Amino acid sequence: MNLMQQSMKHLKRSLPAIALIMAVSICSMAVLAPLLTTSDPTEVNLEYKFAPPSIEHPLGCDHLGRDVLSRLLYGTRTSLSSVAAIMAVVLILGFGVGTISGYAGGVVDSTLMRFCDVFLTFPTFILAMFLIGVLGTGMVNVIIAVSLTHWAWYARIIRSMVLSLKNREYVLAARVAGTGKIRTVLQHILPPVVAQLIILCTLDIGHMMLHVSGLSFLGLGVTPPTPEWGVMISDARQYIWTHPALIMLPGAMIFITVMAFNLLGDTLRDKMDPDLNIQEEAVR
Repeated sequence: MNLMQQSMKHLKRSLPAIALIMAVSICSMAVLAPLLTTSDPTEVNLEYKFAPPSIEHPLGCDHLGRDVLSRLLYGTRTSLSSVAAIMAVVLILGFGVGTISGYAGGVVDSTLMRFCDVFLTFPTFILAMFLIGVLGTGMVNVIIAVSLTHWAWYARIIRSMVLSLKNREYVLAARVAGTGKIRTVLQHILPPVVAQLIILCTLDIGHMMLHVSGLSFLGLGVTPPTPEWGVMISDARQYIWTHPALIMLPGAMIFITVMAFNLLGDTLRDKMDPDLNIQEEAVR
């Protein structure tokens, strides 16, 4: 094995730890933003317009004299909080509809799945833009729009999980023992479903973040002066040739965040998917 192969093998083994460190660091930035900077991310001071990096402003200032570092840190909080809210709504809707559909079956299953198909017919980003056009701009409406474009996909996945679990021997035994439907779902179906949902959610965080940032960039999501990475890129696009760092810094934050959570999701999938582990052992 040559040096290049050894290096790639070592890097592959280190990726899970690197992804976890990156994800924890990004979340820490969001939580500790007020402690990491004393500058107001929305304060306009034209005296510092395009100010270069300094002790007071480590990453310089933008076209309105706002501290870039503080806007990046508070933008992390805005982006992650919006994605967390979206995932919460998606899971509530998806789990509720998917569980009822899979466990009840029959007409209920058919009706709910046809309703899901309506949402799955349209491209998610186009549907999100349409919903925001109807609801109006703003963070709350972005959360509602993106949630409504993704819940049906989760409902489909959860339904398939419930269908595969509801006829297992231990579930049938619980029914014979007289366990109620709700208790059966909570005790015997929910735990294995949650394990898979953790993987799906981690893999989908980057996708949701790109939606939020993209809508904000187009002026349909978070509105200025609220610090958010998509808004920062939109504000700086006219200065791309004179001050490229104003676009590169929030763009780099989006890239790093998406990559970190994707790697973390891949790692969780590798560890928690028994079928994949069996295949890897067979190859070895």
